[in-house]
Amino acid sequence: MISAEKNMSVDKLRSYSSAFSRSVFSSIIRFSDFTRLDWLSEQYDGELDDCTYLTYLSYIYKTLSRFYRCEYVYKNEIINQLLLKKYGTKHTVAFNEFKVGDSIVDFAMMNGESKAFEIKTSLDSPRRLKKQMDDYRRLFNRCYIVVDESEFDDYAGSVDDEVGIVTLSYDRGHIRLEERRAASLKTEIDPHIMMKCLRICEYEDIVRTHTGALPDVPAYDMYGACEESICGISHFELNRYFLEEVKKRKNAIGLLQHTPKVLRQMVLSMNLSKKEMEILLNRLNNPINRN
Repeated sequence: MISAEKNMSVDKLRSYSSAFSRSVFSSIIRFSDFTRLDWLSEQYDGELDDCTYLTYLSYIYKTLSRFYRCEYVYKNEIINQLLLKKYGTKHTVAFNEFKVGDSIVDFAMMNGESKAFEIKTSLDSPRRLKKQMDDYRRLFNRCYIVVDESEFDDYAGSVDDEVGIVTLSYDRGHIRLEERRAASLKTEIDPHIMMKCLRICEYEDIVRTHTGALPDVPAYDMYGACEESICGISHFELNRYFLEEVKKRKNAIGLLQHTPKVLRQMVLSMNLSKKEMEILLNRLNNPINRN
């Protein structure tokens, strides 16, 4: 039986958090390489018996949830509690990091409206928050910050009332996310920011859909001509076009319901295929190497 220690060193917790990295999971999927997990187990948990890699990852995640709530825990619980249970529908797509202007949204959801979630763990600084939220509100319909419950009052006074606040707390062995302040709906979208977020094929599709054809200009003038055309579209239509295009992107969200809860953020961030996820789960169900 695996049980959490009462006192966890910071070095140990930081090492635990490294288990949930793309490089670790990429090595497992591509090469069946468990070097990092084997090292963690040998370094900190040599007493574990009859433990699979998946069981060990679940233990690490539970420990992080209690003692060291890093960004992975926040993002994973946004998926578990908000995306799959509250805001999401079968038509929703979600993105781990979405570039907007000079900022990158930590977590974005798109369905009938767009939602941006900026995570501020207890390990983060609020220094760039105002600039980040200003950027996000130029594109997204609703914007939220996700913070530790103990820091709600601090953040509530430092962001505009239009910004929603979701708090994360730990109680009786479980992480809890709660929407403490609703986000105001904003339907205006900045066409210049939107253009920079879209791929060439996406903004060209918007122009074709709206006007019937692409502008008759040389290729080197196409971006500017499409931007001019898009600037003439109403906010309501432009928001709809933006959502329709982004939702066409390849997304692993359809696999999340069939993924162990502790791995959902990793599957989404790596945009795994069904085959890759099956390979990952088959390998994680092997016992930890004790050689």
